[in-house]
Amino acid sequence: MPNFYIPITDPTWIFFLVLSIVLFAPMILERLRLPSIVGMIVAGVVIGPYGLHVLERDASFEIFGKVGLYYIMFLASLEMNLVDVWKNRNSALGFGLLSFALPFAVGVGVNLSVLNMTLPAAILVASMYAAHTLLTYPIVMRWGLSRHRAVGIAVGGTIITNILTLLVLAVVGGMFRPDADSFNLALLVGKVCLTGGLIAWSFPRICRWFFRRLDDSIVQYIFVLALVFLAAGLMEWVGMEGILGAFLVGLVLNREIPPAGPLMNHIEFVGNALFIPYFLIGVGMLINVQTMLTGWQVFFIAGVMLLTGTGGKWLSARLSQRLFRWSKAEGSIVVGLSTARAAATLAIALVGYDIIMPDGSHLLGDSILNASMLLILGSCLIASMTTERAAHHIVLSGEAKQESSGEAKDTLLVALHNPRTLIPMVNLALMLRTPSATAQLTAVSVILGDDANVRSEAQKQLDYAAKMAAAINVRMQTHCRWSVNPVTGIVHAAKESEASDILIGLHQKVTIGETFYGKFATDLLAAAGQQILLYRPLVPIYSLRRLHVVVPRKAEFDPGFRHWCHRVATLSAQISARLSVYSGSTTLDAVRNMWRTQHHTVEADYHDYSSWNDFLPLAERLRPDHLVVFIAAHKGMPSYHRYIETIPQQVERYFSARSTLIIFPARPGGAANAVADLRSGISVMQK
Repeated sequence: MPNFYIPITDPTWIFFLVLSIVLFAPMILERLRLPSIVGMIVAGVVIGPYGLHVLERDASFEIFGKVGLYYIMFLASLEMNLVDVWKNRNSALGFGLLSFALPFAVGVGVNLSVLNMTLPAAILVASMYAAHTLLTYPIVMRWGLSRHRAVGIAVGGTIITNILTLLVLAVVGGMFRPDADSFNLALLVGKVCLTGGLIAWSFPRICRWFFRRLDDSIVQYIFVLALVFLAAGLMEWVGMEGILGAFLVGLVLNREIPPAGPLMNHIEFVGNALFIPYFLIGVGMLINVQTMLTGWQVFFIAGVMLLTGTGGKWLSARLSQRLFRWSKAEGSIVVGLSTARAAATLAIALVGYDIIMPDGSHLLGDSILNASMLLILGSCLIASMTTERAAHHIVLSGEAKQESSGEAKDTLLVALHNPRTLIPMVNLALMLRTPSATAQLTAVSVILGDDANVRSEAQKQLDYAAKMAAAINVRMQTHCRWSVNPVTGIVHAAKESEASDILIGLHQKVTIGETFYGKFATDLLAAAGQQILLYRPLVPIYSLRRLHVVVPRKAEFDPGFRHWCHRVATLSAQISARLSVYSGSTTLDAVRNMWRTQHHTVEADYHDYSSWNDFLPLAERLRPDHLVVFIAAHKGMPSYHRYIETIPQQVERYFSARSTLIIFPARPGGAANAVADLRSGISVMQK
């Protein structure tokens, strides 16, 4: 019989209780409109040694707590949009430095004069005021402001403040390590710079090499997690706190892990479902409620900390508003995003609590630890209200630039036939898909006979494709249909699903007599009016670092110009790959303006290109982790030129060892005319 005596010691019931808290706490807190992080900490207080004493803070909370702390810092940097940060780098850098220096300087003075702390404790607690967490980021996403300039500045400022805060934490922590007698600040900075440089240089390269050879998302997840703990261990080895290494890994791998990919889904799922809640519950177990209720001292300390931290962030944002000439609403949303405290504050409180002074006391005692939890709660509430009000004002005032979905109808159909290319084809479809609720994704397999085994194998492929999409919370419709002709089957499926794009694999020649595109692609290009994408994958889509886009002159006058611009920009953003665009100067200006009009934030360089009859200069720029994208044109389109007919020969000559994507934009009249033409052609043949 299980032991139900309090405290519970049976591992089975401990884990059941923790999972129950993880399940029900967010539901209750959502009704109260409080952040779930607060619910986990409160639950830890209730069941911990200083509450009802249902559980002890045993070794499992120590281990999972360490993992959860690293996980929080890793996710905080991994989920940042570095493209928007780089676009607003000057303002972000200025705000980040000011947002750290002002609250930190004011905080040290307040801690020494008002709270009577020792100098090391005053410095450590002041770093809590300087740090902030983007806890209210989901609010700006809900209002459609994730690409707003102010949001990008706040994200960039978060990187600066968190790095500086972790450096302060590491220096103070290093001074009180067991080997503190040999502490040397200059040596520590040198070792940290060397270790950080090694991580920043080697980890992305190792990651790309690994991802190119193994595309299983579970194996990739284990590999990334190993890198996180390797970096944390290296930082601890040189005398820093491991959380700095975990945070740095998130930054350097930011471009290697697409935000909409299955790997990111696994990282977020495991962390949010297990490690992070376990850590937060363990933090709550450290809070001594009895101490808080015996007097007003904890609440006084928490009030001073909250007033100092919030006031410092407000003043930093308003000074930055004047310095960089933001609007008042932009300043308010920066205040809201930079006020909440969670990850770094928790890390500082726990590290300071674990530091034992020569007299046996904690550097940050129980009162500071308890006040820190109240600081987290109060700052999260203030930040949520401020961000909600500012986002509401920006949207209603018309200052917001809403993100464009590119087209009114956005349905991508991927034709699956070859089992060897199924995974890369579906991965590309997922990356091309517009991340919105209205975008649809359909997979089709056409069966030419009544063979039950063939149909069963085709259905297995479709089921696997749907499973890949479901892994990142994307619903993929699948159709296994019979037809007398594969082209007819695909065209009718595209018509039924109202597809705007058809993605197929680029034909692989088997005999010399075969054409480059193959009969299927050639007939489909003639029959379908939708945009056709022909893809040849040689490396995984996630490992691509640059897209070379060759655009014919006058492409801006083609009817499908806006749509392929949207697709290419979406692909670039999803895999964090830089763009190199080649065309005439007028067309390059049109492409740049189109992306600006669609509010796409892309990293791109533009090249006035004239070597249309020989792509050797372009081929010399390509590397194995590059993708070359050719924008083609149907005859009769304004951009059609005879060099487009030579693309097959030049691809075979120069790009046979490179991943290739050829895009034929939609024809005038779209899919409706194409289906009508196909039906009339079939009826004539039957007659």
